Amino acid sequence: MLSPILDFFSSDPKDKKLKNAIEHIIGENPSNLTLYRLAFMHASVSKETVSKSYRESNERLEFLGDSVLGMITAEYLFKKFPFKDEGFLTEIRSRMVSRESLNVVARKMGIDKLVEYDGNRKTVLTRTSMYGDAFEALIGAIYLDKGFRFTRSFIIKKILTQHFDIETVVSNNPNFKSLIIEWAQREGKPIRFDIVEEGSKHNKEFTATIFVAEEAFSVGQGYSKKKAEQTAAMKACEKLEIS
Repeated sequence: MLSPILDFFSSDPKDKKLKNAIEHIIGENPSNLTLYRLAFMHASVSKETVSKSYRESNERLEFLGDSVLGMITAEYLFKKFPFKDEGFLTEIRSRMVSRESLNVVARKMGIDKLVEYDGNRKTVLTRTSMYGDAFEALIGAIYLDKGFRFTRSFIIKKILTQHFDIETVVSNNPNFKSLIIEWAQREGKPIRFDIVEEGSKHNKEFTATIFVAEEAFSVGQGYSKKKAEQTAAMKACEKLEIS
Protein backbone atom coordinates (compact mmCIF):
# COMPACT_ATOMS: atom_id res chain seq x y z
CA MET A 1 0.00 0.00 0.00
CA LEU A 2 1.43 3.43 -0.94
CA SER A 3 2.03 6.03 1.76
CA PRO A 4 -0.15 9.19 1.74
CA ILE A 5 2.87 11.24 0.67
CA LEU A 6 3.59 8.95 -2.28
CA ASP A 7 -0.11 8.95 -3.14
CA PHE A 8 0.03 12.74 -3.27
CA PHE A 9 3.07 12.80 -5.56
CA SER A 10 1.62 10.04 -7.73
CA SER A 11 -1.27 12.32 -8.66
CA ASP A 12 1.22 14.28 -10.78
CA PRO A 13 1.13 12.95 -14.38
CA LYS A 14 4.95 12.96 -14.57
CA ASP A 15 5.20 10.89 -11.41
CA LYS A 16 2.51 8.49 -12.59
CA LYS A 17 4.50 7.97 -15.78
CA LEU A 18 7.71 7.40 -13.78
CA LYS A 19 5.95 5.01 -11.39
CA ASN A 20 4.61 2.96 -14.30
CA ALA A 21 8.02 2.92 -15.99
CA ILE A 22 9.75 1.73 -12.79
CA GLU A 23 7.12 -0.94 -12.23
CA HIS A 24 7.66 -2.15 -15.80
CA ILE A 25 11.45 -2.26 -15.34
CA ILE A 26 11.72 -3.91 -11.93
CA GLY A 27 8.44 -5.86 -11.91
CA GLU A 28 7.17 -4.31 -8.69
CA ASN A 29 5.68 -1.05 -7.44
CA PRO A 30 8.31 1.42 -6.21
CA SER A 31 7.94 2.11 -2.49
CA ASN A 32 9.91 5.34 -2.55
CA LEU A 33 9.40 7.14 -5.84
CA THR A 34 11.68 9.99 -4.75
CA LEU A 35 14.71 7.68 -5.00
CA TYR A 36 13.92 6.81 -8.62
CA ARG A 37 13.24 10.41 -9.52
CA LEU A 38 16.69 11.24 -8.16
CA ALA A 39 18.26 8.30 -10.03
CA PHE A 40 17.35 9.90 -13.34
CA MET A 41 18.39 13.44 -12.41
CA HIS A 42 21.58 14.21 -14.35
CA ALA A 43 24.11 16.63 -12.85
CA SER A 44 23.24 19.20 -15.54
CA VAL A 45 19.87 19.70 -13.82
CA SER A 46 21.12 19.27 -10.25
CA LYS A 47 19.24 21.03 -7.47
CA GLU A 48 20.45 23.06 -4.53
CA THR A 49 20.37 21.50 -1.07
CA VAL A 50 20.67 22.87 2.46
CA SER A 51 24.40 22.26 2.11
CA LYS A 52 25.95 24.93 -0.09
CA SER A 53 28.80 22.57 -1.01
CA TYR A 54 26.49 19.91 -2.49
CA ARG A 55 23.98 19.96 -5.34
CA GLU A 56 21.55 17.04 -5.56
CA SER A 57 21.80 14.77 -8.62
CA ASN A 58 22.06 11.05 -9.37
CA GLU A 59 25.83 10.91 -8.77
CA ARG A 60 25.67 9.57 -5.21
CA LEU A 61 23.20 6.85 -6.25
CA GLU A 62 25.49 6.06 -9.20
CA PHE A 63 28.38 5.54 -6.77
CA LEU A 64 26.29 3.14 -4.68
CA GLY A 65 24.84 1.30 -7.67
CA ASP A 66 28.28 0.81 -9.23
CA SER A 67 29.46 -1.01 -6.08
CA VAL A 68 26.31 -3.14 -5.79
CA LEU A 69 26.34 -4.10 -9.48
CA GLY A 70 30.06 -4.92 -9.42
CA MET A 71 29.76 -7.12 -6.33
CA ILE A 72 26.72 -9.08 -7.54
CA THR A 73 28.27 -9.55 -11.01
CA ALA A 74 31.46 -10.78 -9.34
CA GLU A 75 29.51 -13.32 -7.27
CA TYR A 76 27.60 -14.48 -10.35
CA LEU A 77 30.80 -15.05 -12.35
CA PHE A 78 32.57 -16.64 -9.37
CA LYS A 79 29.86 -19.32 -9.16
CA LYS A 80 29.45 -19.73 -12.92
CA PHE A 81 33.17 -20.30 -13.57
CA PRO A 82 34.50 -22.30 -10.58
CA PHE A 83 37.78 -23.20 -12.30
CA LYS A 84 38.76 -19.80 -13.71
CA ASP A 85 41.34 -17.56 -12.07
CA GLU A 86 40.98 -14.06 -10.68
CA GLY A 87 42.34 -12.45 -13.83
CA PHE A 88 39.70 -14.11 -16.02
CA LEU A 89 36.87 -13.17 -13.64
CA THR A 90 38.06 -9.57 -13.42
CA GLU A 91 38.29 -9.26 -17.19
CA ILE A 92 34.81 -10.69 -17.85
CA ARG A 93 33.24 -8.55 -15.13
CA SER A 94 34.95 -5.50 -16.60
CA ARG A 95 33.43 -6.16 -20.02
CA MET A 96 29.96 -6.70 -18.57
CA VAL A 97 29.87 -3.56 -16.45
CA SER A 98 31.79 -1.31 -18.83
CA ARG A 99 30.18 2.02 -19.71
CA GLU A 100 29.61 0.85 -23.28
CA SER A 101 27.77 -2.29 -22.10
CA LEU A 102 25.71 -0.39 -19.54
CA ASN A 103 24.75 2.25 -22.10
CA VAL A 104 23.42 -0.49 -24.38
CA VAL A 105 21.49 -2.14 -21.53
CA ALA A 106 20.09 1.23 -20.41
CA ARG A 107 18.72 1.94 -23.89
CA LYS A 108 17.21 -1.54 -24.17
CA MET A 109 15.42 -0.96 -20.86
CA GLY A 110 14.16 2.47 -21.91
CA ILE A 111 16.23 4.35 -19.33
CA ASP A 112 17.36 6.83 -21.98
CA LYS A 113 13.77 8.09 -22.13
CA LEU A 114 13.64 8.67 -18.38
CA VAL A 115 16.84 10.64 -17.78
CA GLU A 116 16.29 14.32 -17.02
CA TYR A 117 19.10 16.54 -18.30
CA ASP A 118 19.77 19.97 -19.74
CA GLY A 119 19.93 19.45 -23.50
CA ASN A 120 21.25 22.98 -24.02
CA ARG A 121 24.58 22.11 -22.46
CA LYS A 122 26.87 20.69 -25.14
CA THR A 123 29.02 18.81 -22.65
CA VAL A 124 26.01 16.70 -21.68
CA LEU A 125 25.33 15.62 -25.25
CA THR A 126 28.93 14.52 -25.73
CA ARG A 127 29.02 12.52 -22.50
CA THR A 128 28.25 9.07 -23.84
CA SER A 129 28.15 7.47 -20.38
CA MET A 130 25.06 9.41 -19.25
CA TYR A 131 22.61 6.52 -19.68
CA GLY A 132 24.99 3.94 -18.21
CA ASP A 133 25.48 6.26 -15.23
CA ALA A 134 21.70 6.53 -14.80
CA PHE A 135 21.45 2.74 -14.96
CA GLU A 136 23.91 2.42 -12.08
CA ALA A 137 21.98 5.09 -10.17
CA LEU A 138 18.82 3.03 -10.74
CA ILE A 139 20.55 0.01 -9.18
CA GLY A 140 21.42 2.19 -6.19
CA ALA A 141 17.80 3.32 -5.90
CA ILE A 142 16.49 -0.26 -6.11
CA TYR A 143 18.95 -1.34 -3.42
CA LEU A 144 17.80 1.40 -1.03
CA ASP A 145 14.13 0.90 -1.87
CA LYS A 146 13.87 -2.89 -2.02
CA GLY A 147 16.93 -4.24 -0.21
CA PHE A 148 19.80 -6.50 -1.19
CA ARG A 149 17.90 -9.73 -1.88
CA PHE A 150 15.49 -8.12 -4.35
CA THR A 151 18.32 -6.19 -6.03
CA ARG A 152 20.45 -9.31 -6.39
CA SER A 153 17.55 -11.20 -7.97
CA PHE A 154 16.79 -8.27 -10.30
CA ILE A 155 20.39 -7.97 -11.50
CA ILE A 156 20.85 -11.69 -12.10
CA LYS A 157 17.45 -12.44 -13.67
CA LYS A 158 16.70 -9.18 -15.49
CA ILE A 159 20.20 -7.98 -16.41
CA LEU A 160 22.94 -10.62 -16.44
CA THR A 161 20.93 -13.47 -17.92
CA GLN A 162 18.62 -11.46 -20.20
CA HIS A 163 20.97 -8.87 -21.65
CA PHE A 164 24.28 -10.73 -21.80
CA ASP A 165 25.33 -13.82 -23.73
CA ILE A 166 28.12 -15.03 -21.43
CA GLU A 167 29.67 -17.25 -24.08
CA THR A 168 29.90 -14.30 -26.47
CA VAL A 169 31.37 -12.10 -23.75
CA VAL A 170 34.02 -14.73 -22.98
CA SER A 171 34.91 -15.38 -26.63
CA ASN A 172 35.23 -11.67 -27.38
CA ASN A 173 38.80 -11.27 -26.15
CA PRO A 174 40.16 -7.81 -26.99
CA ASN A 175 43.88 -7.08 -26.92
CA PHE A 176 43.89 -4.31 -24.32
CA LYS A 177 47.59 -3.61 -24.79
CA SER A 178 47.05 -2.87 -28.47
CA LEU A 179 44.04 -0.68 -27.66
CA ILE A 180 45.93 1.47 -25.17
CA ILE A 181 48.94 1.78 -27.49
CA GLU A 182 46.65 2.86 -30.34
CA TRP A 183 45.02 5.42 -28.03
CA ALA A 184 48.43 6.83 -27.05
CA GLN A 185 49.42 7.12 -30.71
CA ARG A 186 46.20 8.96 -31.57
CA GLU A 187 46.66 11.34 -28.65
CA GLY A 188 50.36 11.84 -29.35
CA LYS A 189 51.31 10.71 -25.84
CA PRO A 190 54.45 8.67 -25.04
CA ILE A 191 53.63 5.35 -23.37
CA ARG A 192 55.71 2.56 -21.86
CA PHE A 193 55.20 -0.64 -19.87
CA ASP A 194 57.45 -1.17 -16.87
CA ILE A 195 57.71 -4.79 -15.63
CA VAL A 196 58.81 -5.84 -12.14
CA GLU A 197 59.46 -9.54 -11.46
CA GLU A 198 59.11 -11.02 -7.97
CA GLY A 199 59.13 -14.46 -6.35
CA SER A 200 61.14 -17.65 -6.76
CA LYS A 201 62.01 -19.36 -10.02
CA HIS A 202 58.92 -21.60 -9.93
CA ASN A 203 56.56 -19.09 -8.33
CA LYS A 204 57.09 -15.83 -10.15
CA GLU A 205 54.67 -12.94 -10.16
CA PHE A 206 54.89 -9.95 -12.47
CA THR A 207 53.69 -6.40 -11.93
CA ALA A 208 53.21 -4.16 -14.96
CA THR A 209 52.91 -0.41 -14.64
CA ILE A 210 51.79 1.70 -17.59
CA PHE A 211 53.38 5.11 -17.79
CA VAL A 212 51.71 7.77 -19.93
CA ALA A 213 53.90 10.82 -20.47
CA GLU A 214 56.13 9.44 -17.70
CA GLU A 215 53.30 9.37 -15.16
CA ALA A 216 52.09 6.08 -13.66
CA PHE A 217 48.61 5.49 -15.08
CA SER A 218 47.60 1.93 -14.19
CA VAL A 219 49.01 -1.23 -12.61
CA GLY A 220 48.32 -4.90 -13.31
CA GLN A 221 49.63 -8.19 -11.93
CA GLY A 222 49.87 -11.73 -13.26
CA TYR A 223 51.90 -14.90 -13.32
CA SER A 224 53.31 -13.99 -16.73
CA LYS A 225 54.54 -10.74 -18.26
CA LYS A 226 51.79 -10.89 -20.88
CA LYS A 227 49.04 -11.33 -18.27
CA ALA A 228 50.37 -8.47 -16.15
CA GLU A 229 50.54 -6.17 -19.16
CA GLN A 230 47.04 -7.12 -20.31
CA THR A 231 45.61 -6.50 -16.84
CA ALA A 232 47.30 -3.10 -16.58
CA ALA A 233 46.13 -2.21 -20.09
CA MET A 234 42.57 -3.35 -19.30
CA LYS A 235 42.48 -1.05 -16.25
CA ALA A 236 43.81 1.80 -18.37
CA CYS A 237 41.11 1.19 -20.98
CA GLU A 238 38.47 1.23 -18.22
CA LYS A 239 39.71 4.60 -16.95
CA LEU A 240 39.69 6.03 -20.48
CA GLU A 241 36.40 4.30 -21.41
CA ILE A 242 38.07 2.67 -24.40
CA SER A 243 36.30 -0.39 -25.80
